[in-house]
Formats: sequence, structure tokens, C-alpha cells
Amino acid sequence: MIAETMPGRLRPLRSGRDTGAASSAPVWLVFGGVFAVAWLLVELNGGQFMTVDNLQNMAVRSVALGLVAVGQTIVLIGGSLDLSVAYLVSVTAVGASFVMQGDPDRMVLGVLVTLVIGAAIGLVNGLIITGLRVNAFIATLGTSLVMSGVLNALFTNFTGSVPRQFQALGYNALGPVPVAVLLLLAVVGLAWYVLRRTRFGYHLYAVGGNAEVARLSGVRTDRTVVLAHVLCSLTAVLTGLFLVSRLRSGAPWVGPDGGYDLESIAAAVVGGTALAGGRGAVAGTLAGVLILAVIDQVFNEFEVNAFLKTLIRGVIIVGAVALYALRRRDEGSF
Repeated sequence: MIAETMPGRLRPLRSGRDTGAASSAPVWLVFGGVFAVAWLLVELNGGQFMTVDNLQNMAVRSVALGLVAVGQTIVLIGGSLDLSVAYLVSVTAVGASFVMQGDPDRMVLGVLVTLVIGAAIGLVNGLIITGLRVNAFIATLGTSLVMSGVLNALFTNFTGSVPRQFQALGYNALGPVPVAVLLLLAVVGLAWYVLRRTRFGYHLYAVGGNAEVARLSGVRTDRTVVLAHVLCSLTAVLTGLFLVSRLRSGAPWVGPDGGYDLESIAAAVVGGTALAGGRGAVAGTLAGVLILAVIDQVFNEFEVNAFLKTLIRGVIIVGAVALYALRRRDEGSF
């Protein structure tokens, strides 16, 4: 057990991994309540909420944000964040369609190229943060601006295309479950295992909880943060691949228009992940993504003004952060 030196005594440092599963339960209860209220409102308005098509559409619309939010949760737990994911989604979408050029024989090459690019960008982010000691907000904002400049200089519109076979990721289903939803569940399951059952996961919670104590306890903190950023970037790549399979071609605005940088942070925070690091769980993040998806569905049903949508989502996010802060205070600021 890692211990933190306190005046006159030693105090054990509580690991967010030990409380992550428990903290996710209230979020899922909130999701259940939101879902029930949404169902009631839509039915009273004369719509149909509990149809297979509607549920499938909601689930598929959750995939893009859900994938990025899983990666964002990982870096947030480590006490960092990543604002470059939105433009990395665009880089992936454009890069995949440009490499594939509609040729089925180039699908594997397109996927591999984008995965390598994503891992490289995550590595750069991590090294800037840990090696140059640049704040994560500034470091990842800087890399996002670099990607934005490159994209806008080289591409002005949709470019290339993905083959019909690759579009199966965005449109096919196994029975009633879309393939993309299965991908999201697989990523969530893998991330859960990594965070809860591996040494890296334990180290990540320790670094996010108190990096100095973790370092004094023998944890290679820099390596942990770098790996977290690589994993986050890879989830953004998966989002880009999913979106280009839906759009059939990539464009520079795909990522920024989706707001995947701030939206992924919001979903993680609504799901109970601490912005300060050291606490959180991907199960809670998945619930947070679904909560936002259900709310969006209600907005669409009632044709709510776009500005009002943004206002309400902002209030929900602020409320979630406030509730988390109150809970932390009641727990004694652990």
C-alpha cells in the first residue's frame, strides 16, 4: 500500500481503483432515471421511444463519443487530459479514406497507418508533458493546433473514400446489435481490465492520486502518463475509423464539429471521473455517454433550439462536477 507522509504520522493513500466500481453505481442509477423520464416525455408527446430502431440509433450515436471518452477517462485518471483528440479524429478519418481510396485491398493498410499515426501523436503528447514539463492543457492544445494547420493546408473538403466492405463497421449489425456498439463494448471491457487488473492500472490511479508519492514508491510516473496518452490517442483513432465508415469519406472538420475534446471530458466527469485525477471508472463514463445520448434524443424529439441544448448540457455538466466536489468534501478530501 502506498503511504503518504503526514505531519507526525503516515497516512495511506486511497486508490481510486478501489472505489471506481462503487462510484459507477450511482451514475447508472441516474441513467436509469433519465431514461425513464425521457421515455415518459416522448410518449406523452406522441412519439415512440422504446422501439428497436430508436434504441439502435441512440446506441450507434453513442459510439463515436464513447470511444474517445474511454481514452479520455484513462488520461484523466492519471491526472492529465487530452484536447488533441478532436483533430486526431479528423486526421484518422482523412488519412484512412486517403490511403484506402475505395480499394478493399488497402483497408488493412489504411487502418495500420492511422493506428501508427495515433500512437505517435499520443507519444508526442506524453513526452511533451513529462519530458518538457508542459501543462497537459497547453501541450495537447498545441498538438491539436498543429494537426489543424496541417489538415487545413492539405485538405479543403472530403478526400478519398473507404470501400463498401469497410462501411460494415458503421452500418452492419449482428442480430439486433450494431457492430459499432460491439466495438464500443469491447473497448470498454478491455479498458476496464487494464485499469482494474493490471499493474499499469494500479500505477495510473496512484499517479493521478499523488504523483510524487507514487514516484517515491517506485512507480515510473512519466512512463505511466506517456502510455495513458498513447491509449487515449488510439481510442480517438477508433472513433475516426468509425466515423469515416459512416461518412464513406473523411474531411478536416469531422472531429472538431463533433466536439469530441470537450464532450469526452464532459462524459467522463458526468460518469464520476475526477478532473484532479486518481479516481474514476470506464463503466461510469459509459453511463455518462448514454445519459448525454438520451438527453440529445429528447432534444431532437422536441426540436429544442441548438443554443438551448448547449445551455442545458452545460448546466448538467456543472451540476455533475458540483455533486462530485460535495461528495469528495464529505469523504474528507481523499
